[in-house]
Amino acid sequence: MSTLPADVAELLGEVQYEEEAEFPVERGYVWTACSSVENANPLFWDDKVAAELTGGPVAPPTMLSTWFRPHHWAPGRTTQALPLQIHFDMKDRFDLPEAVMTDNSIVFHEPVRPGDRLTSRQVLRSISEEKTTKLGTGRFWVIDVEYHNQRQELVGVESWTGFGYRKAGS
Repeated sequence: MSTLPADVAELLGEVQYEEEAEFPVERGYVWTACSSVENANPLFWDDKVAAELTGGPVAPPTMLSTWFRPHHWAPGRTTQALPLQIHFDMKDRFDLPEAVMTDNSIVFHEPVRPGDRLTSRQVLRSISEEKTTKLGTGRFWVIDVEYHNQRQELVGVESWTGFGYRKAGS
């Protein structure tokens, strides 16, 4: 028998926190990211190669979440923007002061291209019963972040597993 509170059970599978990225996909970010890890793949540097292979410039798939990392400050923002808000919601809801991400996977779909305006939405997929690990007692949760371009095409789904917990003796 599940001891999951009804208000949390109602969130399972529901789309939450739909948002548009604060800025469009931008080539300067692509080049900076590739440069920082010495990624010389011509697909990201050479327009001719990109045209031949993908019909034009693309961003590295691994940059998918880059476009949703909130700037520390933005005009008019009154509260701190946090990525993966459901994660923080679950920590607060269950009064779990500590948390770690234990797993992350990404499935890529349509390529992300310079100029794309991406949107994301978060979905709480599962939450465990209370468990005790070496870290402490808490719950595991799985959150999917679905990403779409301005044409409503799915460009990727990122799945996160988090563990929110309270240290023993806390």
